Parts: sequence; C-alpha cells; structure tokens
Amino acid sequence: MSTQGVWWKQWSPDEVTVGDPDVPDVWKTCVLSGVFYGGNNYNGRLGSRISSVFVILFVSTAFTLFPVVAAQVKWLRIPRYVYYFARYFGTGVIVATAFIHLLDPAYDEIGGASCVGQTGNWALYSWCPAIVLATLVLTFLVDLASGMYVERKYGRRQGGCCDNDVIEDAVVSKPQKGNPASKNDLERCTLNESANSVDVAGQKSYDVVSDSESDINVQPFESQIGAFLILEFGIIFHSVMIGLNLGTTGDNFGELYAVLVFHQSFEGLGIGARLSAISFPEGKKWWPYALCAAYGLTTPISIAIGLGVRTTYDGNSYNVNVVSGVLDAISAGILIYTGLVELLARDFLFHQEKNRSVSKVCFMVGCMLLGAGIMSLLGKWA
Repeated sequence: MSTQGVWWKQWSPDEVTVGDPDVPDVWKTCVLSGVFYGGNNYNGRLGSRISSVFVILFVSTAFTLFPVVAAQVKWLRIPRYVYYFARYFGTGVIVATAFIHLLDPAYDEIGGASCVGQTGNWALYSWCPAIVLATLVLTFLVDLASGMYVERKYGRRQGGCCDNDVIEDAVVSKPQKGNPASKNDLERCTLNESANSVDVAGQKSYDVVSDSESDINVQPFESQIGAFLILEFGIIFHSVMIGLNLGTTGDNFGELYAVLVFHQSFEGLGIGARLSAISFPEGKKWWPYALCAAYGLTTPISIAIGLGVRTTYDGNSYNVNVVSGVLDAISAGILIYTGLVELLARDFLFHQEKNRSVSKVCFMVGCMLLGAGIMSLLGKWA
C-alpha cells in the first residue's frame, strides 16, 4: 500500500462494506472521496460553460482595474474613500483567501485525513503544513533579500514605523551656513505637508485620490513590485485550478459558476488595490494594466483548457489531488505571509500616518473585516 497503483484494484466498491475488516481503511477513504473510482464528471451545458469564459474575464479584469484607475486617472474624480474601501476590502479578501480558499482545500487534498495523505510517503509526515511553512519562510527570505539588494544598489531603505533614517530624510533641516536648503526642497516639503493635512470641516474625504494617498508606503518601487509579483504568483496558481474545475465539473456547475463570479471579482479587487498602492516610475506606467490583464486572463484561459479536456479530465483523481494540494499549499504560504505582513502589518502598524483619525482607522478596519467576512462566506460553496 505504498503508492497509488494496482493494489487498490483488487477490491470492488460494490462488494465491500465500510465495516469490512479485510479491506484497508485508506482504500475506503479513497473510494468514498471518489479518488479511485470518481471518473469524469462532465454532464453537458457547453453553452453555459463557454459563457463563463467571457463573464469571468470581464468581471475579474474590471474589478482588478478599478483601484488602479481610481488611483491613476485623476479626471474621473473618484472620492478617496471609495478608493479606501476598495483597497482595504481587498486586503480582507486576500487574507480570507489564504486560509479559507487555499489552506483548507490543501488539507482536504493532501492532508493527513485525505486519500493522498494516507498513502505512500505522504503518510510519513505532515507534508501539507510543512509545504505552507516552507513557502512562508522562503517568501520571507526573498522579501528580506530583495530589500537588502535594493538598499545596497539604490541607497534606499525600506521605511517602517521606527525608521529614524526615513524620518530624518522627511524633515527639511534649517538652512546651514554654506549649505542652504533649496527653494525646490522647501516647496516640496510644503506640498507634501499640505497633501497630508486633515481638513477639520471634512472636505478632504470628498477629494479625488492623489498620489500621496494612493501610496502611503515609503518603500522603494523595486521592493514594492517584488512583493506584489509574489502575491500575484500565489493567486494565479489558485486561479488555474479553479478554472480547470469549472470547465469540467458536473452537477454543481451552476452553483460553482455563480460563486466564482464573485470569488474572482473580489480577489481581483484585492490584487488591484495592492497594485494601486505602488507608484510606478515613468516608462513603467503600463505595468499595472498588464498585470491586471494577466490576472483577468488566467481563469478564463484555464476554463477554456478545461473545456478542451472536458470528457477525459478527472478533477478528483489521485494525481490531480497531489498537484492541486501542493499548489494550494504553496499559494496559502505566499498569501498568509503577504496578507499578514505586506498588507495588514505594513498598512496598519508600520506605516502609520501622523495624527490619523480614529474614524478613518475604523473605516479601514471595517472594510477589511467586510472583505474577509464575505470571502469567508463564499468558502461554503467554492
């Protein structure tokens, strides 16, 4: 019983009872979960499946682009609290995706109680949490190494709540004899202070999103885009598998279709919100649109591939469970680190605005909790 092989073929599910002591429990687990005898579940409805390609392409791309457009296209005059809602709602979505939509399915596919987790070398160790932990640590090391590389190559440091160098750089020193502050430096300081000031009459909440509002982090571009690419990489893994499943699933296609429309929309909102917080230099202004398109295309392309193999693909086979479980565990590790460190910790703890209002913080936290709550609820169906 070391691996999936001919050993399981010596019994027929029609002739074995659950209490039969002569048949291994692992075989019963695999049969009950449909791993050995599940087969292809495709049951038609080709027109609806084709429509899902275009519907999910539209909603996922549109929701991903919205925060980017809100932050960059000033003539739309989108109120900044609409942008704030999209940004922090998306943060909650990403955190919930890590635990509910990735970690839990990974345990179902390769965890200790699963068919895969009870066979062969998979039964010798808790591989699912090990993969999550290894990915989380690797993501941290990549983040750390990239930050040190940027510091040495460009002479800039990543800012934090207690980063004295950043604080000192942000303050315009009094002109010294022989080294006066330039007029441009003083004007730049005045403009930055004005952009960050709070209007007691509440007028600020109705202003359009500005560059100073869309990028509250003081990290250099190279570190920000590196962290974002890791985030999108983890989410795209997940999007590939759910696209394949939607193209080949059976009786639950209608339910899964409806849920994935919201799932991909909210997940795209999280990606776009994080992308909108990055200040892209001249010559790279097209990057956020290309990255939004990459996410928007991933699931529709995967659905199309699923349709191509709809009569032969077994979405619950042993090999598919192994591949899907490993990818989900890797994605979970990436998103757990990104969601808790890159999003929650840095936005709420490390990069605190001076004299930020309690009402604004409560609004941000409320948006985050709403996103996490809705995405967690969607986990009931997909």
